[in-house]
Amino acid sequence: MTILHDLIDERGVLLIDGAMGTELFSRGLESGGAPELWNVEHPDRVTAVHTDYINAGSDIVLTNSFGGTGFRLKLHQADDRVLELNEAAARVARAAADAADRRVLVAGSMGPTGELLEPMGSMTPETCAAAFAEQAKGLDAGGADVLWIETMSHLDEIAAAVEGARSVSNLPICATLSYDTAGRTMMGVTGADAVTRLAEIGVDAVGANCGNNLADTEAALEEMRATNADILLVSKANAGMPQWVGAELHYSGSPEVMAAHAVRQREAGIQIIGACCGSSPEHLAMMRKVLDGEIEVPDVEVEVAAVRQVAKPRERRGGRRKPGPAGASY
Repeated sequence: MTILHDLIDERGVLLIDGAMGTELFSRGLESGGAPELWNVEHPDRVTAVHTDYINAGSDIVLTNSFGGTGFRLKLHQADDRVLELNEAAARVARAAADAADRRVLVAGSMGPTGELLEPMGSMTPETCAAAFAEQAKGLDAGGADVLWIETMSHLDEIAAAVEGARSVSNLPICATLSYDTAGRTMMGVTGADAVTRLAEIGVDAVGANCGNNLADTEAALEEMRATNADILLVSKANAGMPQWVGAELHYSGSPEVMAAHAVRQREAGIQIIGACCGSSPEHLAMMRKVLDGEIEVPDVEVEVAAVRQVAKPRERRGGRRKPGPAGASY
């Protein structure tokens, strides 16, 4: 049992937060800038985002550290500041969580390195694990309750991240993948593949985040639940489908769409539900109200996945079947 299980026993279903990037852009972050630097340059603005999501009803907030590995921070000449920036990210979120009138968990966000493992790339499992170990050490030191590996497409990168994190921290670990290619991740991982492998290495919760659309995320999670009836599952989908309007990217999912999605996920046996790119505190507030029964479930059109194959456990005996936006929840 973990701190996540304890809170689920208390509250039934946990609500995670929504997008971080768009909220920071609205507060002055420039395109191409490193969100992680704001944890020390503008901690008040990052705290305000966390506070808005907490006030909307979130039980878990993710730290502003999605690109916090040395691989990603090197793009901003900040790879020598991994410990500092990740510790600051967790500390900022911790302050917002501790100011709430209820218990709110801080999850240390750990996104992909942006590199490919050998033989497709030059990154080795050892260097990958070391990068995540350094990030996890900072997040743990800053006060995170959970380590949250997200928006992944390759199970070997997750395994390396878990290995690295466990070498420096005893915090629970959650891992979510992005499903956007006919029910698979960019690297061909199915929901059944993910939940089977990650349960074997002892990840505390598994799920899907980001992705191409709500339907593919829901289908992947249905496959995960069909494969493993017991593990904690996480759904943190984008707010509908991304659409270009002129030079700006907008998402089709209104608060009503996401609220209806949240109820469908709860009915599918998902215990931890939130939103990713394109979402806002307004989306989360409506999700909270609908999940709590304060308002009726909105009557909205339901997306249908292009490929929807739900595997039963007995069908997963042999063989493997073959990211949405690879950025922090924007």
